[in-house]
Formats: sequence, C-alpha cells, structure tokens
Amino acid sequence: QVQLVESGGGLVQPGGSLRLSCAASGSIFSIPVMGWFRQAPGKQRELVAHITRGGSTNYADSVKGRFTISRDNAKNTVYLQMNSLKPEDTAVYYCNTLPVDRGYWGQGTQVTVSS
Repeated sequence: QVQLVESGGGLVQPGGSLRLSCAASGSIFSIPVMGWFRQAPGKQRELVAHITRGGSTNYADSVKGRFTISRDNAKNTVYLQMNSLKPEDTAVYYCNTLPVDRGYWGQGTQVTVSS
C-alpha cells in the first residue's frame, strides 16, 4: 500500500506563493489520476485539482489560473504550485488518488494566507 506524505505548507501573505509536495512511498506511475484536496475549518473537503498519468489537468473554478498541478512519476511526487494566494485558500491540503482511496489520507499540510 502506497503512503502519501504532504509537505510545503506555511503562512504566506495574500498574493504570495507556495509549492506543495505529495511524496509517495512507492511508485505512482500506475496510478491513473492523482489529486489535491483541501479542507477549510467548518467546511467539507473539496477537490482542488487533479492530473492524469499522461499529464492532463483539471482545476476547481476557484483556483483556475492561479494553481498548477504537476507530477513527476520518476520521483513519485505530485506538486501543487499555488500563486496569487488569497485568504480563502486557507485550509489543510491533502493529496489522494481519484477515485479517492480512504487509506491514502495523510496528515495534510496547513496553508494559511493572512497579512
């Protein structure tokens, strides 16, 4: 069973950038779709972006044009580049497969956007 570990979160001012990483303990090459999710306080977890094994991407409307998802199958890592961050992007960010495998939920990484 592959384990996923998220990192790269932190405190950033509005308009700033962060790059999140999702490192897998095993090969992700065979996983067709990987996604980034986020959960803000008091809200349900939502899908932010996903990427196929071939590199096709899709984004939630709220992050389109600001976030970029990528994957490096050789390094077993999925990234989320977040630019022009807004306070409403504040959340714990997680990665998982699509469809979601509950066994892959990790601790997530906290992103706080505040001045």
